[in-house]
Amino acid sequence: MTPAARAAAAIAVLDRALAGAPVEQALLGWSRASRYAGSGDRAAVRDLVFDALRRRRSRAARGGSDTGRGLILGWCREAGRDPATIFGAGAHAPEALTAAEAASGRDPTADEATDLPDWLLPPLRRSLGDEFQKVAEAFGDRAPVWLRVNRLRATPEAARAALLAEGIDAIPRPGWSEALRVQTGARGIARSRAYLVGLVELQDLSPQLAVAALGDVRGLRTLDLCAGGGGKALALMAAGAQVQAHDIDPGRMADLPARARRAGAQVVIAPPRGTYDLVVVDAPCSGSGTWRRDPAGRWRLTPEKLRAVQAAQRQILADATPLVAPGGRLAYMTCSLLDDENGNQINWLEDGGALTEISRHHFGPLRESDGFFLSILQRS
Repeated sequence: MTPAARAAAAIAVLDRALAGAPVEQALLGWSRASRYAGSGDRAAVRDLVFDALRRRRSRAARGGSDTGRGLILGWCREAGRDPATIFGAGAHAPEALTAAEAASGRDPTADEATDLPDWLLPPLRRSLGDEFQKVAEAFGDRAPVWLRVNRLRATPEAARAALLAEGIDAIPRPGWSEALRVQTGARGIARSRAYLVGLVELQDLSPQLAVAALGDVRGLRTLDLCAGGGGKALALMAAGAQVQAHDIDPGRMADLPARARRAGAQVVIAPPRGTYDLVVVDAPCSGSGTWRRDPAGRWRLTPEKLRAVQAAQRQILADATPLVAPGGRLAYMTCSLLDDENGNQINWLEDGGALTEISRHHFGPLRESDGFFLSILQRS
């Protein structure tokens, strides 16, 4: 495919995504209908689509419309590329620009340049303070790919060597060698032997550091109350915890038994019973910390959905509190940057008097990777 043909494909996918289709579904639909497209073409179209969604507001301003054509035109203008090399540039290219499209477009306003919805700007500014502008800029870039070395199967050195043998170069984070940042070969990870035999797991740096902040968990009877796919449960098991996983939607844990076997770990999947030394609540949230990976998520979120998520978080915290044994700890986590989902929820929980916060941690794209929050509370 020519660059112009790839742009035309990206326009079609973007139009579906902007109309409400999940972006992965829109990409899959295009890929299945385009058997001629090679792996390089599919990767290039995917990159164009996600890059456009990360910079949606600013590119729509430059391109003159919040449409697939407008976003790709905005991309051309942002990059200083002549639109004529894309629009009307061959049989499979997007149609040539109309006179109106050629005359449209302008520089984005300061708020548009954040590439965030207007209604979220005040709470994000309150939550991030002086870091707001830099975080907003970071959201315009692709998130790095991180791996967690599974210490049940390999050392960091052995895992790196196995990855490198398959063309995947990953370097350890200074001070935390079990976290490997992928430099090259990221698209081959899921097919690599190192991944398939459980030497490494795909996991962002921020939740890895959050689990590490829990300290020595060896032998602790641990409940992962909102286990989902089980990433944190696997990390806790690798650190020596005795983990019981539960999720209100059991279907979300469907892959966990197979993942645990691959990792060489044992997990119990069962409803909570009794009390635990450590209760981990990785609560449902806005996902605002992950908007580099899921740029469409910032547009799916509404004030009503945010309020519903906050109510669910408080209910989960209320349910989790009696499950903490005397002297035990509760670890509350979200992949959100918003105080209303993070510190304000902990302040509300502490007002109940049963638990006391002993540490609080914020992770984010300026220092770690995804935005992430951890509060550790203890029962006296």
